[in-house]
Amino acid sequence: MTQTLTPPEHATVADPSASARLKITEIFFSLQGEARAVGWPTVFVRLTGCPLRCQYCDTAYAFHGGEWMTLDAIVDKVGEYGARHVCVTGGEPLAQKRCIDLLRRLCDGGYQVSLETSGALDVSEVDPRVDRVIDLKTPGSAEVARNRMANLEQLRANDQIKFVICSRDDYEWARALMAEHRLADRCDVLFSPSHHQVAPTELAEWMLADRLPARMQVQLHKLLWGEQPGK
Repeated sequence: MTQTLTPPEHATVADPSASARLKITEIFFSLQGEARAVGWPTVFVRLTGCPLRCQYCDTAYAFHGGEWMTLDAIVDKVGEYGARHVCVTGGEPLAQKRCIDLLRRLCDGGYQVSLETSGALDVSEVDPRVDRVIDLKTPGSAEVARNRMANLEQLRANDQIKFVICSRDDYEWARALMAEHRLADRCDVLFSPSHHQVAPTELAEWMLADRLPARMQVQLHKLLWGEQPGK
């Protein structure tokens, strides 16, 4: 279902005219596999590029390449699917400054918009109508030092904090951080087992034993389609 995109002629990263464009890895239609909107038919806009290198990353194909598209072209392509929900993801979408403009344009278009971000970059300029899913990196991710903890002061009720749990140590770390910052009182908190590293039943048992005020989630799209990109 991945769309084949045609780049504008002669467009390069240094091209001044690229300021009104974003570099896109893919635009596709699928079911949302995670977070509050899980199960909803959703248009995914995957931006190219990411400054992080998490050890469990399943979208490394979005680190490089991609094709330039204007904001108008992206919004038009999203509209072709006739869906209410749109998810802007990556890579790390906020690594491209025009992502902020795209999010606003999509909200203005009446879509229910979510943003999947690592939380390593400032989220304060994101349109307040956007559901921000902020993936706080655990020690097991190998990128815990990249967390921008100041983002926690920006949390709104429609935000979601996600922890990808790679081990029992990760679980303990996330539980402590959750309590320290009273995250459950401020927004939804999601715990997700790292694929092939923590069994879903194991994580579920830890959460139940601790009466943890968080939502357990698994990746629905992987249950349905496995590791296929663009799903």
